[in-house]
Amino acid sequence: MKSPDPAKFRSEVLPNYQFELPSLTLGCAMLEGEPVSDSQIRVPLKMLNRHGLIAGATGTGKTKTLQVFAERLSAAGVPSLLMDLKGDLSGIAAPGEPKDFIKKRQAHIGEPYKPGSCPVEFLSLSGKKGLQLRATVSEFGPVLFSKMLGLNDTQSGIVSIIFKYCDDNRLPLLDLKDFRAVVNHLTGPAKKEVEAQYGRLASSSTGTILRKLLALEQQGADLFFGERSFEVSDLCRTTTDGAGVVSIVRLMDIQDKPRLFSTFMLAMLSEIYASFPEIGDMDQPKLAIFIDEAHLIFEEASKELQDQLEAIIKLIRSKGVGIYFCTQNPDDVPEAILGQLGLKIQHALRAFTAKDRKAIKLAAENFPLTKYYDTAEELTTLGIGEALVSALGPKGRPTPLVRTLLCAPRSRMGVLKAKEEAAIRSTSLLAEKYEKTLDPNSAFEILQTKLQNAAGDSPTSVI
Repeated sequence: MKSPDPAKFRSEVLPNYQFELPSLTLGCAMLEGEPVSDSQIRVPLKMLNRHGLIAGATGTGKTKTLQVFAERLSAAGVPSLLMDLKGDLSGIAAPGEPKDFIKKRQAHIGEPYKPGSCPVEFLSLSGKKGLQLRATVSEFGPVLFSKMLGLNDTQSGIVSIIFKYCDDNRLPLLDLKDFRAVVNHLTGPAKKEVEAQYGRLASSSTGTILRKLLALEQQGADLFFGERSFEVSDLCRTTTDGAGVVSIVRLMDIQDKPRLFSTFMLAMLSEIYASFPEIGDMDQPKLAIFIDEAHLIFEEASKELQDQLEAIIKLIRSKGVGIYFCTQNPDDVPEAILGQLGLKIQHALRAFTAKDRKAIKLAAENFPLTKYYDTAEELTTLGIGEALVSALGPKGRPTPLVRTLLCAPRSRMGVLKAKEEAAIRSTSLLAEKYEKTLDPNSAFEILQTKLQNAAGDSPTSVI
């Protein structure tokens, strides 16, 4: 490939990243491995509900790119939700340090380095190091709950009967012990009555449902299901000075529980889609969601779960929500979902094996054709904090591919100290709302009382 003409590069490529609309600066263009002066690469805020991908091998700067993106959205008044599986995103709550190499990078980009932090709320699925996130079984509904368990059509039909029976008999399904109690009740004391009214409940199917429920519990789902349910509107908060709040879900203690992670993500996305109003295209997103280590969702998700995720991602854009997957290789994201992602930020990939070289070739084909770069070669020569970028312009057309020297985070590129974390959690405006576990009278307690009354106050239990 002959050396590209810098003058043509400036006239043909760079105008595609300059907008009159409000936009975020990602970095500056690079040509033949060197930064190009006065060549800031920007993406319009208006198009950031078209979803995106941040990919690259370990150690290439993906997480810092995610951090830059989130902090700049916050400064623009856009709240975000970050999934922190490695524990290295808490630094966004503290100002960074103006080190020499950072100042040099920012000088190339043409943007002075100004340390800054973001308003942060820490959340958790286990109740450790953040506010406990919860949802009720009834909020999932029979279809989503069945998909989460990976049930077949027959088993899903039984779950629908269970939900219908609970609706008809005013049995609230809040947590997993409620669901198990109802299954045992319908296959025991109420079996004849239920089958006469709703249809046969095969013991083999109900047994499978209970076994899959147990497997989910063993991954910690019993902590997730219950009251008080987290209201997704609380993710869309801004501060009094207009900065978007960054909600960080601390997931370091569930890395070995991918089913719980995928269940949570599906529940969160489904609730956002169901509760957020249709708003069409706005000047900027209402909420941005960043899913780090996204491969964990797709590795453990059943085909039914993946289909559900694909449907939500296609439709949630009109709710003003942008979803960004952060993972090592674009292949980690199913092709049907990858095709929905408007912004692609691709860090370096490693070519250690034949399989790696094949993956690099496929990754190169995900980008627009360009006469200024050998895309496959660029993917193996990108430095830390450099990436190939392609976005969507204001009219929805893909921008030309450009190698980009990315901005450094304004916030800390490291974790908070324990005292700093504790200070942030102590000032949480949501703590009073979510810190207490509620256990109202629901299906478990109601059925327990019925059996005790029927047995003359005997202590018989339904579980």
